[in-house]
Amino acid sequence: MKPRLSLLFDRRGLSAVEFALLCPILFGFIIGTGQVGILYFANAGLRNAVEEGARSAGVYPRPTDTAIKARMVQKRFGLRAQYLSNPVITTGKDGGADYVQISVTYKVPLDFVFVAVKPVTLSKTRRVYVYPT
Repeated sequence: MKPRLSLLFDRRGLSAVEFALLCPILFGFIIGTGQVGILYFANAGLRNAVEEGARSAGVYPRPTDTAIKARMVQKRFGLRAQYLSNPVITTGKDGGADYVQISVTYKVPLDFVFVAVKPVTLSKTRRVYVYPT
């Protein structure tokens, strides 16, 4: 009975046990923080691409839809082409003023090490008022 009592009050391995219990939570927090950073980076890249398309659509004479899409693809930073949808460019009138509206989506693949997660879909739309044709 004496060896059991000595083990009960022995604290030499306590920090190793605490680390083993908290390690998965700590790693989950670190990986989750990294994935949130990836989402912010993808959002910034998508916003930059849409704004660049809107800038190029707002010049006179108005470029073609193909030229606007090419400019957007050229100015996308940090985005992988296979996850980027084809930009949708629509034209119309709003209160007598002509506009061009640019919409695009991007699927951000998340990679949590032990958990499979669906990709998050980001979408951006920008409307720019243009000179009449």
